[in-house]
Amino acid sequence: MQIPKQQIMDMLRNSNEPGDSSKADQADQELPQQVDTENDEHQNLLQKFGVDPQQLISKFGGNFGL
Repeated sequence: MQIPKQQIMDMLRNSNEPGDSSKADQADQELPQQVDTENDEHQNLLQKFGVDPQQLISKFGGNFGL
């Protein structure tokens, strides 16, 4: 599933967990504009920033307001 990077960035920045601001800044530098949850490299990047690809799919369900 393709997920726009901006959706992930918004989720990271709106999180209440300490340290997420710096995580979001780093993710903004490293994630591609479209994140493919089925791509191993993209999955590894998401996990690096504490994001579970399966939770993204569940949370957004393919609805990105496009």
